[in-house]
Amino acid sequence: MSEAVVAKRYADALFQLGNEQGKIEQLVEEFHVLKEVFESNSKLLTFLKHPRVNNAEKKQFIDKVFHDFSSDVVHTLKILAERHRIEIVPDIIGHFIHSVNDAKGIAEATVYSVRELTDAEKQELENTFAKRFNKQKIKLDNIVDPTIVGGIKLRIGNTIYDGTISGKLKRIERSIVTAN
Repeated sequence: MSEAVVAKRYADALFQLGNEQGKIEQLVEEFHVLKEVFESNSKLLTFLKHPRVNNAEKKQFIDKVFHDFSSDVVHTLKILAERHRIEIVPDIIGHFIHSVNDAKGIAEATVYSVRELTDAEKQELENTFAKRFNKQKIKLDNIVDPTIVGGIKLRIGNTIYDGTISGKLKRIERSIVTAN
């Protein structure tokens, strides 16, 4: 079974568990911290994947390091370490956050622009695309990309809206090439 499918199953189980216990917001906060911990400490993953470290030591380490986290998160980490799947933690977190956002009617989007967008511009984009996608809210992440020359490119999920000058130039070039 692929790691993406496994990660989604763990995330769905944690979402369902958190929903039943009314701890979704707590789990979201813990997962944001956990994601940061895993991204900033490459040695943590190396230790938890190392074949010479036995499962009892890994579980003891997880108990010690993540003692402030909820028992559901700690238990999941122990299971993943035991089953040699600890590297899928960031994927589980991504799927979990996506499930929470879907339940709340929130979509995450990335907007690429030549300069940092103002708060008013971000708000206008959020409102426009929230209506278009029938969502309550859109969370925008602004990335400055000087190669787009002008305009913006917006990515929501697998959909890209390209209103950049460089994108328009590429479309014109393709139409000229195919016309000849």
